[in-house]
Amino acid sequence: MSRQVSYRWRLRKAMADADMFTSTALIGPLAERGVALSASQVHRLVTGTPERLNMTVLAALCDILHVSPADLITVDAADAAAAAVAGTGTGSPVSGLAPPRPGHVTLEP
Repeated sequence: MSRQVSYRWRLRKAMADADMFTSTALIGPLAERGVALSASQVHRLVTGTPERLNMTVLAALCDILHVSPADLITVDAADAAAAAVAGTGTGSPVSGLAPPRPGHVTLEP
């Protein structure tokens, strides 16, 4: 049986927990850790859900926010048949979330 796997990007929540409320607040701390991203790249990182993420960027975010990768990324997995019966298969809301928007965010330092 196949498994349906999805994830949630929780950077915005981790930032709020650290009293950081704008994406531009990350630019300086990222640069201090050798990660040079433009303001638009950081904005997409904060407001979107990346499909690919450089490990250096992930490590820097964890260091800046004093969190672990598990705090930034939560994984949901279920058997595909069970997910379809429960209404949580592809295209259906998961835990009250709207279906994912098309496209992706690619960030490379």
